[in-house]
Amino acid sequence: MSVTPIRRADASAVEPAGNVARFRPRAARSDDRPAPPAPSRDRRPLGQILLEDGAVDPGNLLKALVIQQRQAARLGEILLANGWVGEAALARGLARQWRTSAVDLSGSPPDARLIDAAGAGWCLNAGVVPWRRVGGVTFVATSRPHDFDGVRDLLSSRFGTLRMVLCAPTAARDAILDSRRTRLIRAAETCVDPALSCRTRDEMRLGQIMLAVIAALAVGLWFAPAAVLALGMALVVLTLAATTLVKALAFRATVSAEAEARRAALRPQPEITAELPVISVMVPMFREEDIIDRLIGRLSGLTYPRELTDCLLVVEESDRVTREALAAARLPFWMRVITVPDGPIRTKPRAMNYALNFCRGSIIGVWDAEDRPEPDQLHRVARHLHLAGPKVACVQGALDFYNPRTNWLARCFTVEYSAWFRGVLPGLARMGLVVPLGGTTFFIRRAALDHAGGWDGWNVTEDADLGVRLARMGYRTEIVDTTTHEEANCRTVPWVRQRSRWLKGFAMTWGVHMRAPVRLWRDLGPAAFLGFHLQMFATVQQFLLAPVLWSCWLMCVGVPHPLDETFGRAATIAAIALFIGSEALNLVVGLWSVRRTHRHLIPWVVTLPLYFPLACLSAWKAAYEIVVKPFYWDKTAHGVFDVSPDTAIAQTEPATVLVPFGDPHTTGQSDRPASAAAALAPRDGERPLPIIGQIG
Repeated sequence: MSVTPIRRADASAVEPAGNVARFRPRAARSDDRPAPPAPSRDRRPLGQILLEDGAVDPGNLLKALVIQQRQAARLGEILLANGWVGEAALARGLARQWRTSAVDLSGSPPDARLIDAAGAGWCLNAGVVPWRRVGGVTFVATSRPHDFDGVRDLLSSRFGTLRMVLCAPTAARDAILDSRRTRLIRAAETCVDPALSCRTRDEMRLGQIMLAVIAALAVGLWFAPAAVLALGMALVVLTLAATTLVKALAFRATVSAEAEARRAALRPQPEITAELPVISVMVPMFREEDIIDRLIGRLSGLTYPRELTDCLLVVEESDRVTREALAAARLPFWMRVITVPDGPIRTKPRAMNYALNFCRGSIIGVWDAEDRPEPDQLHRVARHLHLAGPKVACVQGALDFYNPRTNWLARCFTVEYSAWFRGVLPGLARMGLVVPLGGTTFFIRRAALDHAGGWDGWNVTEDADLGVRLARMGYRTEIVDTTTHEEANCRTVPWVRQRSRWLKGFAMTWGVHMRAPVRLWRDLGPAAFLGFHLQMFATVQQFLLAPVLWSCWLMCVGVPHPLDETFGRAATIAAIALFIGSEALNLVVGLWSVRRTHRHLIPWVVTLPLYFPLACLSAWKAAYEIVVKPFYWDKTAHGVFDVSPDTAIAQTEPATVLVPFGDPHTTGQSDRPASAAAALAPRDGERPLPIIGQIG
């Protein structure tokens, strides 16, 4: 059912359409027509109304009511998520229950100036559309009538007297996008404070500085090669010693945390009876048309309740092939396609900022299109954040690969990732240092993400930058005991391109946050401030100057080193000893990290010294791009080696889980034997979930 405006909107309430910026809803005058009295609500249950309308099958309604007893979701959301009722039928049923009208926003579009007054992004998040102003009353359409009281005060402060009408969720979204799409995408590009964003013009100084340094090195090597080499050697040795020490301390903290977790597994785990939260996960896609079917199958294996799972497939408007493939795919109701309007840049963070307007969860996550998360991953994330303190804003899961046997590069890439996510990163988090987030499998509280301003749409390593900003704001990031498998980038040229983008982003992130070094020191504290430099600046610098350190190997074959006279042979030998010690630490961390998950890679760990020189090429490519094209996003192709015989896992059908997380004594009904309790129980060969303060 639809309604039309009662009468034309009061012309004095708005200014001409071309003067949107000056629009201010006026307060009702004494001679305004009084608002009609709000009708009393129909106290009959929504399910009864839907049954009378013939909109739902009685058996499906019964299942939905059982689910509702154990979840925080509304009955309508459960019915929609499982495909047991249509949007239009649900809107009609809610209109009868709330004794109001259901408005057709496509036939009667809203006043765009009212949307601007409330904020287009806020309206999308709240599920409301300020529709029309008639006399002294503003009619507000909503798809969530039960939540309307929570936004009533804010709307009343801007519009005065309100009257609620109902609309379908997709109709509310489309009505806002039809008139405010451009404004939303511009906000997605500029949502981060200019002082902390790469988009500001003065950030181009980093490229100019890089160009000046390269020119100075060239001139110096021509006129005073020994002095330049000595300076480079001193810098790389100093930073190598510092990074090796931090890595050793982080590895020790990781080993200690694992030992504590084993002891904690012997103690009773805290019982949690809280309701599961809604989790929104964004999956940015660009030229991913070949893996859509596999993506849907992998995400369908999640055991999290469908009515609480909000999966957004984010695709660029210019990516016509992927959009057509998504349109042809059969998506479950809990998956939605968000099309990002075209603009001056096409980056992953810009797309996620835009898609954030459509997320309805209190926890926001990110997966890549080729990811295969563990089925119980969302349960583990919900449990960890529930047990964590309010300052824990984000959790990072481990990344692994499902094609480690493809070739030598894939084996080394897998060892490197295992060493980072299992051997080093948990220790960094435990030590309270900055945790540079991975581009996938991290989950953040929505309130903290909004506080941080979202992602920097111009930064090519938006994940690491967000981790730094969270740390500066006093938030903590912890490691959650879950793993996502993805495709190892195992071709040489794409590997170099991907790594160059990461290193370029590290350099740009360092440059942005070092605009005000004193403020950065105050925000992070001395230890985290030093760790930030070692993680961002020293990483790039070491790969750039690695050939200087490698030259010390000349002594091993009896060739005199050019710096023997400058530093003395003892200092040169000490430098190469440090280099050997650093490589030995890398091997130890690598062996420890793959001992359980990839034992077949143990013999290949010793080949890592032959693998890391590829990063030197990437670093110099990154330096070049910082100068000529700092915002260029080097896309990594996915689906090349997507299926590996040794890791192939049969895809399963979606399951509906009826159990609140943390209740080990409750079982649920589903299409297969899955439950929240089973998702939280120890898996074969693994320890139970750690409690707060313990790193998995």
